[in-house]
Amino acid sequence: MTLITNNLPEALMILGVLALIIEVAVLGISTFILLFLGMSLFTSGLMMNFNLLDDSLTTALWSNTLITAGFALFLWKPLKRMQNNVDKKGVQSDFAELDFVLADDVDENGLTMHLYSGISWKLKSKQPLSAGTHVKVVKKEVGTMWVEAI
Repeated sequence: MTLITNNLPEALMILGVLALIIEVAVLGISTFILLFLGMSLFTSGLMMNFNLLDDSLTTALWSNTLITAGFALFLWKPLKRMQNNVDKKGVQSDFAELDFVLADDVDENGLTMHLYSGISWKLKSKQPLSAGTHVKVVKKEVGTMWVEAI
């Protein structure tokens, strides 16, 4: 315990960095609590290191309480807005450029199967396609390929 109290600013900065690493690397910024706490611990340790704050446990407790509350107050809404901003565009890959000739008729019901890469995929199409039509994959979902005629 004396090691921590004798080196309180450094200990606070190390704890802050560890909290930030856990929040970002392990939790993926899903909870903001460790983010605010880590920033607060690092900030108060830095302020103690430059003698802007007294390096005592009482000062560390109160400064971290106030700084954490301040970070939470000012950063909660912007971070929540950033977290809710989800990109909804489809992923493009070489898989989407696959083309082949239909062995059976295809429609929107997805009753036709196509074997590709060892997996049986349901085939669906917005317009009915007959067997023997040359098609390409235009969209993919879990277990389903959407195709259209070339």
